Amino acid sequence: MKVVCQNRKAFHDYEILETFEAGIVLSGTEVKSLRHGRANLRDSYVLIKDGEAYLLNCHISPYSHGNIMNHEPLRTRKLLLHKKELMKLMGKVAQKGLTLIPLKIYFKGPWAKVEVALARGRKSYEKRDKIKEKEARREIERALRR
Repeated sequence: MKVVCQNRKAFHDYEILETFEAGIVLSGTEVKSLRHGRANLRDSYVLIKDGEAYLLNCHISPYSHGNIMNHEPLRTRKLLLHKKELMKLMGKVAQKGLTLIPLKIYFKGPWAKVEVALARGRKSYEKRDKIKEKEARREIERALRR
Protein backbone atom coordinates (compact mmCIF):
# COMPACT_ATOMS: atom_id res chain seq x y z
CA MET A 1 0.00 0.00 0.00
CA LYS A 2 1.58 3.28 -1.16
CA VAL A 3 0.19 6.36 0.59
CA VAL A 4 0.02 9.37 -1.77
CA CYS A 5 -1.19 12.05 0.66
CA GLN A 6 -2.72 12.37 4.12
CA ASN A 7 -5.01 14.90 5.76
CA ARG A 8 -3.11 15.34 9.05
CA LYS A 9 -5.12 18.39 10.07
CA ALA A 10 -8.29 16.27 10.12
CA PHE A 11 -7.14 14.48 13.28
CA HIS A 12 -6.72 17.87 14.97
CA ASP A 13 -9.98 19.44 13.76
CA TYR A 14 -12.26 16.39 13.99
CA GLU A 15 -13.02 13.46 16.23
CA ILE A 16 -12.86 10.39 13.96
CA LEU A 17 -15.73 7.98 14.65
CA GLU A 18 -15.53 5.46 11.81
CA THR A 19 -13.52 4.94 8.61
CA PHE A 20 -14.42 3.51 5.21
CA GLU A 21 -12.41 2.59 2.12
CA ALA A 22 -13.73 3.94 -1.17
CA GLY A 23 -12.57 3.68 -4.74
CA ILE A 24 -12.20 6.88 -6.72
CA VAL A 25 -13.05 7.57 -10.37
CA LEU A 26 -10.04 9.25 -12.01
CA SER A 27 -8.85 10.16 -15.48
CA GLY A 28 -5.48 8.98 -16.84
CA THR A 29 -3.52 12.13 -16.10
CA GLU A 30 -4.89 12.22 -12.55
CA VAL A 31 -3.57 8.72 -11.88
CA LYS A 32 -0.14 9.66 -13.24
CA SER A 33 -0.07 12.78 -11.10
CA LEU A 34 -1.09 10.77 -8.01
CA ARG A 35 1.71 8.27 -8.65
CA HIS A 36 4.12 11.23 -8.41
CA GLY A 37 2.50 12.17 -5.06
CA ARG A 38 1.06 15.46 -6.25
CA ALA A 39 -2.23 15.70 -4.33
CA ASN A 40 -3.59 17.74 -1.44
CA LEU A 41 -6.56 16.85 0.79
CA ARG A 42 -6.63 20.06 2.85
CA ASP A 43 -10.14 21.59 2.99
CA SER A 44 -11.65 18.66 1.05
CA TYR A 45 -14.83 16.86 2.07
CA VAL A 46 -17.26 14.21 0.87
CA LEU A 47 -20.82 14.98 -0.19
CA ILE A 48 -23.57 12.40 -0.72
CA LYS A 49 -25.99 13.49 -3.44
CA ASP A 50 -28.64 11.40 -5.25
CA GLY A 51 -27.36 8.17 -3.67
CA GLU A 52 -23.76 8.74 -4.83
CA ALA A 53 -20.70 10.01 -2.96
CA TYR A 54 -18.51 12.79 -4.36
CA LEU A 55 -15.12 14.12 -3.28
CA LEU A 56 -15.00 17.93 -3.41
CA ASN A 57 -12.07 20.39 -3.15
CA CYS A 58 -9.42 17.69 -3.50
CA HIS A 59 -6.50 19.23 -5.39
CA ILE A 60 -4.65 16.89 -7.76
CA SER A 61 -2.01 18.87 -9.65
CA PRO A 62 -1.99 18.69 -13.45
CA TYR A 63 0.38 16.08 -14.86
CA SER A 64 3.64 17.72 -15.91
CA HIS A 65 3.88 15.81 -19.22
CA GLY A 66 0.17 16.13 -19.97
CA ASN A 67 -1.09 17.84 -23.11
CA ILE A 68 -4.15 20.02 -23.65
CA MET A 69 -6.32 17.13 -22.45
CA ASN A 70 -4.93 17.50 -18.90
CA HIS A 71 -7.45 17.38 -16.04
CA GLU A 72 -8.84 20.25 -13.97
CA PRO A 73 -7.11 20.26 -10.54
CA LEU A 74 -10.15 20.88 -8.31
CA ARG A 75 -12.83 18.95 -10.17
CA THR A 76 -15.48 16.93 -8.33
CA ARG A 77 -14.61 13.22 -8.28
CA LYS A 78 -17.03 10.35 -7.78
CA LEU A 79 -16.34 7.85 -4.99
CA LEU A 80 -17.18 4.17 -5.30
CA LEU A 81 -18.87 2.68 -2.23
CA HIS A 82 -21.18 -0.28 -1.68
CA LYS A 83 -24.89 0.57 -1.53
CA LYS A 84 -25.17 -0.57 2.10
CA GLU A 85 -22.23 1.65 3.10
CA LEU A 86 -23.80 4.61 1.30
CA MET A 87 -27.15 4.11 3.04
CA LYS A 88 -25.42 3.82 6.41
CA LEU A 89 -23.41 6.98 5.78
CA MET A 90 -26.46 8.91 4.55
CA GLY A 91 -28.28 8.06 7.78
CA LYS A 92 -25.37 9.08 9.99
CA VAL A 93 -24.56 12.30 8.10
CA ALA A 94 -28.18 13.36 8.57
CA GLN A 95 -27.46 13.49 12.31
CA LYS A 96 -26.46 16.87 13.64
CA GLY A 97 -22.74 17.61 13.66
CA LEU A 98 -21.46 14.63 11.65
CA THR A 99 -19.57 15.03 8.39
CA LEU A 100 -17.54 12.95 5.92
CA ILE A 101 -13.90 13.85 5.36
CA PRO A 102 -11.12 12.12 3.40
CA LEU A 103 -8.14 11.05 5.52
CA LYS A 104 -5.74 9.75 2.89
CA ILE A 105 -5.36 8.73 -0.74
CA TYR A 106 -3.35 5.60 -1.43
CA PHE A 107 -2.76 2.89 -4.02
CA LYS A 108 -3.86 -0.64 -3.19
CA GLY A 109 -2.43 -2.68 -6.01
CA PRO A 110 -3.15 -0.78 -9.23
CA TRP A 111 -6.25 0.98 -7.82
CA ALA A 112 -6.40 4.39 -6.17
CA LYS A 113 -8.39 4.37 -2.93
CA VAL A 114 -9.58 7.05 -0.52
CA GLU A 115 -9.99 6.48 3.21
CA VAL A 116 -13.15 8.36 4.20
CA ALA A 117 -13.98 9.07 7.84
CA LEU A 118 -17.23 9.82 9.58
CA ALA A 119 -16.25 12.64 11.92
CA ARG A 120 -17.58 15.13 14.42
CA GLY A 121 -16.07 18.62 14.49
CA ARG A 122 -14.15 19.66 17.59
CA LYS A 123 -14.67 22.95 19.39
CA SER A 124 -11.63 25.17 19.98
CA TYR A 125 -11.51 24.33 23.70
CA GLU A 126 -11.54 20.60 22.86
CA LYS A 127 -8.57 21.14 20.53
CA ARG A 128 -6.66 22.95 23.30
CA ASP A 129 -7.42 20.13 25.76
CA LYS A 130 -6.19 17.57 23.24
CA ILE A 131 -2.90 19.48 22.78
CA LYS A 132 -2.39 19.76 26.57
CA GLU A 133 -3.06 16.04 26.99
CA LYS A 134 -0.58 15.19 24.23
CA GLU A 135 2.13 17.39 25.75
CA ALA A 136 1.58 15.88 29.21
CA ARG A 137 1.95 12.38 27.73
CA ARG A 138 5.23 13.42 26.06
CA GLU A 139 6.59 14.85 29.34
CA ILE A 140 5.78 11.60 31.16
CA GLU A 141 7.52 9.56 28.46
CA ARG A 142 10.61 11.80 28.65
CA ALA A 143 10.73 11.47 32.43
CA LEU A 144 10.44 7.67 32.23
CA ARG A 145 13.30 7.47 29.72
CA ARG A 146 15.63 9.34 32.10
